[in-house]
Amino acid sequence: MRILVMSDSHSAMRYMRLAVDTVKPDAVIHLGDHYDDAQSLAEEYRHIRFHILPGNCDFCRCPPDTPQVLCYSVGGVRFFMTHGHNHGVKSGTHRLVAAAREQNARAALYGHTHAADRRREDGLLILNPGACNCAEGSVAVIETENNEIASCEILCIQDLEEVK
Repeated sequence: MRILVMSDSHSAMRYMRLAVDTVKPDAVIHLGDHYDDAQSLAEEYRHIRFHILPGNCDFCRCPPDTPQVLCYSVGGVRFFMTHGHNHGVKSGTHRLVAAAREQNARAALYGHTHAADRRREDGLLILNPGACNCAEGSVAVIETENNEIASCEILCIQDLEEVK
C-alpha cells in the first residue's frame, strides 16, 4: 500500500493536489494545521481513504471533540499519528516516541515543526513529512508490504513538480 503523509498545509491546496496526483496513493494521512484542507481534498478524491487529525491551528476548523491522536493500522502497520504540539516536538521527540511505544506503534508520525524528519530508533520509524504549504515544502511516501514498512521517503514539492 502506498501512503501519502502530509502536514501543515495552511490552505496550500495546489501543493496538496499536486502531491496526490503525482504520488497516486492508496491512503492519505494529514497530520493537522488546516484540518479543513484535508477534508476538502477527501471530498475531491473520494476513492482514496483519508486519515485526518487536527493541529494547533485547527480549533475553529474541526469539531471540538475531534481526536488529537490517532493510533491504528493503515496498510497493515500500526501508526501513531499526531500533530505534535501536545507532545512538545519543537523541543524534541522523546515524549512522542514514548507515547508511540506505549501504543505498540511501528511508526510515530508528526508535524508542527515544518521541518522534515525521517529516522529509526530501535525499530520505530519517526517521521515528520515537513510542511506541504510552499514551493520549498515536502511530503512523505510510505510503502507497506506484508504488514511491514517496505520504504519511506521524503519528497520535496519541487521534485513532484518535475515529475508532473
